[in-house]
Amino acid sequence: MTGSKFVYVTFICTSPEKLWSALTTPEFIRQYWFDMTHETDWKVGSPWKMLFPDGRVADLGEISEFDPPKRLAFKWRNEWRSDLKVEGWSRCILELEPADDAVKLTVTHTIDVENSKFIEAVSGGWPKILSNLKSLLETGKVAIANK
Repeated sequence: MTGSKFVYVTFICTSPEKLWSALTTPEFIRQYWFDMTHETDWKVGSPWKMLFPDGRVADLGEISEFDPPKRLAFKWRNEWRSDLKVEGWSRCILELEPADDAVKLTVTHTIDVENSKFIEAVSGGWPKILSNLKSLLETGKVAIANK
């Protein structure tokens, strides 16, 4: 594969159904994603966008796979940083697998650009977001309160 890739794996003490709900319920997403709003109807082919708290579009794309509670994939492009937007469309896949009393969550974010600034940026963001998600599901509190 040419291009750039980021992979993050975490294990969360919850059920696949609860994790799936946490990944697809806008009110819950805002709690661990630094008050960002995700707008979509969660159907394959539907538009998806992520909004900053002030309403500006951060990222947009399309739902490319929706297989509850196993796999969710997006076509994804950054909209607010010109140096990232110019790189074009990326692909983000979230895969859930039962693992004893936990769920293995694998996030794979790829783009067909070598040494991608976009992948560099998401590789700093995903660990914070997923740590917040894990902490919120396991303890009821986010790990990182602000960006």
